Amino acid sequence: MTAGKPAYYVTTPIYYVNDAPHIGHAYTTLACDVLARFKRLDGYDVRFLTGTDEHGQKVEQSAEKAGVDPQSFTDKVSQNFRELSKLLNFTNDDFIRTTEPRHRASCQALWKKLVEAGDIYLGTYAGWYAVRDEAFYAESELEDGPDGKKIAPSGAECDWVEEESYFFRLSAWGERLLKFYDENPDFILPPSRRNEVVSFVKGGLKDLSISRTTFSWGIPVPDAPGHIMYVWLDALTNYITAVGFPDQEAEDFKTFWPADVHMVGKDILRFHAVYWPAFLMAAGVAPPKRVYAHGWWTNEGQKISKSLGNVIVPSELVATYGLDQVRYFLLREVPFGNDGDFSRKAMIGRMNYDLANQFGNLAQRVLSMIAKNCEGRVPQPGTLQPEDQALLDAASALLPELRTEMDGQQFHSALIKVWEVVGAANRYIDHAAPWTLKKSDPARMATVLYVLAEAIRRLALLSQPVMPDAMARMLDQLAVDPNARGFEALEAALEAGTVLPQPQPIFPRFVEEEAAAQGSGA
Repeated sequence: MTAGKPAYYVTTPIYYVNDAPHIGHAYTTLACDVLARFKRLDGYDVRFLTGTDEHGQKVEQSAEKAGVDPQSFTDKVSQNFRELSKLLNFTNDDFIRTTEPRHRASCQALWKKLVEAGDIYLGTYAGWYAVRDEAFYAESELEDGPDGKKIAPSGAECDWVEEESYFFRLSAWGERLLKFYDENPDFILPPSRRNEVVSFVKGGLKDLSISRTTFSWGIPVPDAPGHIMYVWLDALTNYITAVGFPDQEAEDFKTFWPADVHMVGKDILRFHAVYWPAFLMAAGVAPPKRVYAHGWWTNEGQKISKSLGNVIVPSELVATYGLDQVRYFLLREVPFGNDGDFSRKAMIGRMNYDLANQFGNLAQRVLSMIAKNCEGRVPQPGTLQPEDQALLDAASALLPELRTEMDGQQFHSALIKVWEVVGAANRYIDHAAPWTLKKSDPARMATVLYVLAEAIRRLALLSQPVMPDAMARMLDQLAVDPNARGFEALEAALEAGTVLPQPQPIFPRFVEEEAAAQGSGA
């Protein structure tokens, strides 16, 4: 831990390596990246983890289909997720793979703790299993599909499985989990998801099969030849592996565990909010502080699926619209936690109205007037009028508001608050009309332009987590020291007389015809 800094640990789920990264992977990791960036800028010692889940029957089958061994298969596909991090400018501090030796040691140590606690026993499993989901389902959850197949709620086909299995005594944890949820009301967010989990647990929990014997691609169960760990027990353990488990006296473990936020898609909430805290509490390890389950994206109103050919490829989005534009859209378009719809029209609307017209044009107007009328230097302000101070105060007041929104993972609301001040700055410039003050009151013009430049500096500092590259360019144009761009710099101010570079547009306008010509891939 960095001396004197509070710690913050945020994780993505580790992504299953049977497919290429898509918009869902990008969305989850983006949310974590913005939290990590925000907390770093706000003075925290941050650990941001992502990675890949590389075991299980589905991976074994996919490798066989590809004609390679499972390790070679996972080596190749895992790299695709590393490339996603580079593409979208994610700042994860660690990338974990479940095939790593450190992870095998961690999983086997956790297993032994569960055995010592008396929460694992040997039995026989007979029930419905979906290979695609790597999940067991009760008969009541299934529907009849074509050819007599049983279909899970996810749409995956289920097969009847009978095999010797070790079980975790999940049935014994219902009341303890409900008590934990009551004592930690923000453990599961948003509230609608919490209600789903509480209802599920109140319905009664059954013991969970946590080993398999019908395939071999996984982590061996200690002292049980032929058994490998259930892929979800293996996968969930990654969060503690990455901070040093099983050494609970390790500096990283003591600093960063329990995690502040596990960010997940709503489809895997049950594993994280029911199974995972039960495993941890049974092993004498504290559960994470929060599990946040976000919604899914559709494409132009349609469910995304390979069969429809409408999968949204992150690299194509970025190539068409720009990196920071995509980052902004995904977090601004819908309240985080809700389902969202990607549409070309909405994307271009955000780019042209929010980014180009409102924020980009504000910066361009102000910096161009300074270049033309103030010898390209930060102007010398005179006595501030109430309206000047009001704009600067609004920009300064954003930080505590954004802390609240970020701590609740309300990215959409945070961006609305930033844009309220962007709007206030645009109204201020229209009212003050510095272009008319050049002849009538040049000193007042200088004050107005200084106030606007300083407001833009503060807005750019606060917008860095979402649009790091664009805001870096904006701060460069204000000649802000690259080493003075943390949130503590909000207390500083632009120095009059500082030479500014020639202004360049930050957010160019985009027309729909261009998107169609380039091909959005969406």
